[in-house]
Amino acid sequence: MIPEVRDALPPAELMPERVYALPELRYPLRLNVAAELLDRNAEGDRAGRPAIHAGERVLTYGELARKVNRLCHGLRGLGLDRGDRVLLRMPNVPEFIVSYLACQKLGVVTVGTMPMLRARELGYIADDAGTTAAIVWGGLREELERAQPQAPELKRLIVAGQAQPGDTTLEALMDGQPERFAPADTDRDEIAMIAYTSGSTGVPKGCVHFHRDILASADAYARHVLAPTEDDRFGGHPTLAFTFGTGGLLVFPFRFGASTVLSGPFTPESMLETFAKRRVTICFCAPTSYRLMLGVPAMARRYDLGALRLGVSAAEPLPAATWAEWHAATGVELLDGIGSTEMFHIFISSLPGRVRPGATGVPVAGYGCRVVDESGNELGPGQAGLVAIKGPTGCKYWRKPDRQAEYVRWRGWNVTGDVYVQDADGYFTYQCRSDDMIVSGGYKIPGPEVEQVLDEHPAVAESAVVAAPDRTRGFVVKAYVVLNPGRGPSAELVAELQEHVKRELAPYKYPRAIEFIERLPRTETGKIQRYILRQADVLPWNPGAGG
Repeated sequence: MIPEVRDALPPAELMPERVYALPELRYPLRLNVAAELLDRNAEGDRAGRPAIHAGERVLTYGELARKVNRLCHGLRGLGLDRGDRVLLRMPNVPEFIVSYLACQKLGVVTVGTMPMLRARELGYIADDAGTTAAIVWGGLREELERAQPQAPELKRLIVAGQAQPGDTTLEALMDGQPERFAPADTDRDEIAMIAYTSGSTGVPKGCVHFHRDILASADAYARHVLAPTEDDRFGGHPTLAFTFGTGGLLVFPFRFGASTVLSGPFTPESMLETFAKRRVTICFCAPTSYRLMLGVPAMARRYDLGALRLGVSAAEPLPAATWAEWHAATGVELLDGIGSTEMFHIFISSLPGRVRPGATGVPVAGYGCRVVDESGNELGPGQAGLVAIKGPTGCKYWRKPDRQAEYVRWRGWNVTGDVYVQDADGYFTYQCRSDDMIVSGGYKIPGPEVEQVLDEHPAVAESAVVAAPDRTRGFVVKAYVVLNPGRGPSAELVAELQEHVKRELAPYKYPRAIEFIERLPRTETGKIQRYILRQADVLPWNPGAGG
């Protein structure tokens, strides 16, 4: 076993007991995820079938395989090989999929990063993962170049899309290379990718996923919940860099010989137009996105969604009212689900024809789920507690064995920090988060991270960030700010603080509401009492808040 793989493994007593009740979850010792997702299609009777739709551009499985193989040769020519880590920073474009599959085929570990991340966030991830190279979209290079001083091992940038003179480009690496490449003889329990969490404690954690973890999510969730065929077209807006998008827009369609539909930045109108024009059959979106699409005037009349057969909803709870309104407008069921970066994808889901609006659903085939108290004791129906999961995927933190025990407890049960109630029929219903993570519009935003940036502003003495209810996004980030002497509250200062956060962090993390107060409520030991700040159930008037 190569050192990077060995060092990422948690202590043996913390490893989840694998649940292989399903025959399809038993994999051979030698396994390469790119060979399974791409070569099985490209070298069979699906070679001429579409794999990727991106605007007017269509790539067949055969064409995609040739690009991937040429890039494998190019990356190896740069000295990249099995066990190296490569950061991917691209929007949802075909080049992301080509790069991801080429790295997997080589045995190179991919580290996906969301396009909206800023330099300080990228620098931490690149340094923590030990990435030596990055494949970056030309329009997204600036923040990554600013991040390079924080990540001394990141020496080489490979540019896709618009390049500058002197750049090493993706196209140049592929140019003239052979069109065949034998996949690396990787082990099924060898690292394929490291996906970073949003960082509920202010520090993102790298979640390790093996080659078989990625396939297991497809063979458990996608196979048994979505039942895809090669005629399906998967679409939606989650970024390919995070596991919701990696699964929904890459792994799941390719596992079953279907195709993926890639689209540009989300707007309600553009998403609906893509669904209609590209005949998407299975879509992946956050509840907020479904609500925004429902708000488009005459949605059902303007956009032909007749090809759509299922919608997947995740990243935040799906309100029963949103489910009912979408079903009434389209006739299509939305399948709520909960997953996590640690587990790779969804492990509790609604099932077609058995949806109970307002409930998340039932355990996905191959997974065991239960509601427990803080000591791991199982609770009865109707009692709220932590949800615990065990199955074919499980949490393995990169170089953070001390944090591993917080997530994987009680002989391999994974504990996400989500509080649930299970009813007598086995349906799980979400209650809340047990930590300070704010889920807004499908994005997970760690309050402590926003506080840290706010506190760096010269006007701020201290701050506390909480979730505030919002009709569209579910919750938004609200900051309570204590000012330094000589600074007074104003709408101008609100806007200044918001812009300060947007410059330092991904823009979706900025506080959409800011309230100035004289002091923060604290316990006798000095801890901030955030539950007091959360008690307000409406947002105050805020002339500086953005939309």
